[in-house]
Amino acid sequence: MTTGTGPPPLAPDTAGAEDVAVDDDRTGDVLADLLLESLPGTERGDLYRAILATVVELARDRTDALDLKLTRAALAEMAEAFRVFRPYRGARKATFFGSARTRPDDPLYLQARSLAAQLAGSGWMVVTGAGPGIMAAGMEGAGRDRSLGVNIRLPFEQGANAFIAQDPKLVEMRYFFTRKLMLIKESDGYVVLPGGFGTLDEAFELLTLLQTGKAEPAPLVLLDVPDGSYWSGWRRFVDEQVAAHGLIDADDHSLYRITTDVAEAAQEIQGFYRNYHSLRWVGDLLVLRLRQLPDGQDLARLNRSFADIVTSGAIRPTKPLGPERAGHDHVDLPRLALRFDRVHYGRLRQLIDALNGVAA
Repeated sequence: MTTGTGPPPLAPDTAGAEDVAVDDDRTGDVLADLLLESLPGTERGDLYRAILATVVELARDRTDALDLKLTRAALAEMAEAFRVFRPYRGARKATFFGSARTRPDDPLYLQARSLAAQLAGSGWMVVTGAGPGIMAAGMEGAGRDRSLGVNIRLPFEQGANAFIAQDPKLVEMRYFFTRKLMLIKESDGYVVLPGGFGTLDEAFELLTLLQTGKAEPAPLVLLDVPDGSYWSGWRRFVDEQVAAHGLIDADDHSLYRITTDVAEAAQEIQGFYRNYHSLRWVGDLLVLRLRQLPDGQDLARLNRSFADIVTSGAIRPTKPLGPERAGHDHVDLPRLALRFDRVHYGRLRQLIDALNGVAA
């Protein structure tokens, strides 16, 4: 034991501890600043900071190796897909889903090929999972130049089909969830032909996203051959076991179109954008961008017909709102604004159909 009158033991140095904690909380921001400084002209710094903050949080939580590998692989797959799709963002695209087991001599294959050719002839691009069957039919119909593929690596399939293999517009993925994201996110319309569990999963996923507003409104065609019963049987199940028990609204049937006619399928997809262009939320206002505004009489009729989905006020013309102007977001287009109830997306689809009907 030491004795004497020397200086007392030093207390723990707490000076600046609060600053250290604050700096630690800002690690993601600091990393983002360093990154942005090394990439002159990079925009959207707030989003990079948020992504890096998530990475820092993974480190703080001592996330295990398997979860980190999944996160790294999923992010890398999405980044690669974004890069491949970026040059074609201005083109309308339709994604085709259906069985990989459908043979080239099957009438369903011919049906898919015919529809894809008709859409490509009108300037659309076709997106598929790049495998065999209906996926190959869509790409054969569209042609290599108007095809985009998002392939899934499976042990029992031999990679991408011949119509897209080795093409720079092909993305290879390991995970179904990243693949499904790109097949849905990048498209303006969807076509589903008969298939197995995977096809049904994709059809119900699409319907769920459209019904809940997690995907922007878009045309969804369930296509069969003239003597086929696949989708009529599916509709019977939905009517008897889903709708009859109140598990969906009657208006939700407006979210899709069943047809056996290629011309009708093409019209459903292309006609959806006859007048309607796109939408955007600005605060509590839903803004519908159009090619042509309805006249006063048509607007009054629309307000009467769709008052049930407007929470207050009316459906009314508007100039581009502040956030739209700031982002140069289709400011040249006329638009309508309404306070949509965010629930009845089947009715919103009916409103879009009505707006398409008033176009000259």
